[in-house]
Amino acid sequence: MKPYADTNFFTKLYLVLPDSQFAEELMGGVGSQVLSALPVTWLHRLEVVNALELHVFGARQVRQARVTSEQAAAAQANFRHDLSRPDFLRVAPLSHEILTARFEEISLRHTARHGFRVYDVIHVASALLLECDTFWSFDAKACRLAVLEGLKLAAR
Repeated sequence: MKPYADTNFFTKLYLVLPDSQFAEELMGGVGSQVLSALPVTWLHRLEVVNALELHVFGARQVRQARVTSEQAAAAQANFRHDLSRPDFLRVAPLSHEILTARFEEISLRHTARHGFRVYDVIHVASALLLECDTFWSFDAKACRLAVLEGLKLAAR
């Protein structure tokens, strides 16, 4: 299995949130003979930093589970540390030109009909370009697009 995780998966992995336990269970197999390390693209690196801080903001607005700035800082540090562990996460560079071309193909095939967001299309295009076969996400629309493009989902 060659999985790809989108950013909301990573936030569940690095913070204690609903579905965090399932994310941890999936990651338990990374680095084994069955799973390869999760790829981390430039988009992940940007989105994870912001997503963790958005959870702090959301906690202040009483819209989400309580995440303190200290918890977010620890999660940021853990994510950066894990980027140095190639058996767990691997930096996966992608050409912007190739990603843009695949993005346009997918968007033209599906967005008018299903209303997919830019970041969902980028993540699915990235997964395909990185030759992943499984898509890990807690976002229903991203999962739907992944399936439309032939990727498997993690079974619960």
